Amino acid sequence: MLTAITLAKQGYRVIATMRDLSRKGELSNRAEEAGVTDRLYYVQLDVTDSESVQTAVETVLQQYGRIDMLVNNAGFAVGGFIEEVSMEDWRRQIETNLFGLIAVTRAVLPVMREQNCGLIVNLSSVSGLSGFPGYAPYAASKFAVEGFSESLRHEMSSFGIRVVLVEPGAYRTPIWNKGLGEIHQKENSPYKHKLNAVLRYSKKASETAPDPQEVADLIGRIAQMRAPRLRYALGKGSRLLIIGKALLPWKWLEWLIARGLQ
Repeated sequence: MLTAITLAKQGYRVIATMRDLSRKGELSNRAEEAGVTDRLYYVQLDVTDSESVQTAVETVLQQYGRIDMLVNNAGFAVGGFIEEVSMEDWRRQIETNLFGLIAVTRAVLPVMREQNCGLIVNLSSVSGLSGFPGYAPYAASKFAVEGFSESLRHEMSSFGIRVVLVEPGAYRTPIWNKGLGEIHQKENSPYKHKLNAVLRYSKKASETAPDPQEVADLIGRIAQMRAPRLRYALGKGSRLLIIGKALLPWKWLEWLIARGLQ
């Protein structure tokens, strides 16, 4: 939502997609307040439905004839310890966060390739750089997005298509109440103590996380760059974690993460 408004303010015609168009109210109100209502066009899109993906892309092309930028930010987070997360939830996680992103990207690539220009911004996460206990499904999906994006950047470089990963740390978004905020504890779970620590961490992170407008502003800046780099990490502790993972022995990093969850 914030990215849509930010890009509209920069002069983009923004195609705001969502599974349920009846939920566009807050975005519509913010667009009106920002004076960019005429730059937003709403399209129904479910990234897990191939027909919906194709219809959405065709609708945009019929209306505007081109697609200059794609921001892949659809996703949610499944939380829980690996043994206790059902295979159904594992599949749901990967279906949206990875396969959905791939489906939308594949639908847009022929358009950008014919234009010989385009920008694809994939929303990854600090969890795509380092796995944490209790976040395995989400981390697995984001690690996969990282690898996919690296390969995609190589493949698209000769077609004028830039591919960028944005890797936020914790920000104040509804993700904390969708999946991660709904981890159900099993009464006799052998992971009960660790799970409680993860839940405390998640609650604290949601209460102290910075304004997600920072992420939208970064995407706005990337949109104006001629040659953006592959990765942009931002947010609380993200850069520190990257440096730590690159320089510290794994045992030290493991100890620091365990200590942070005490």
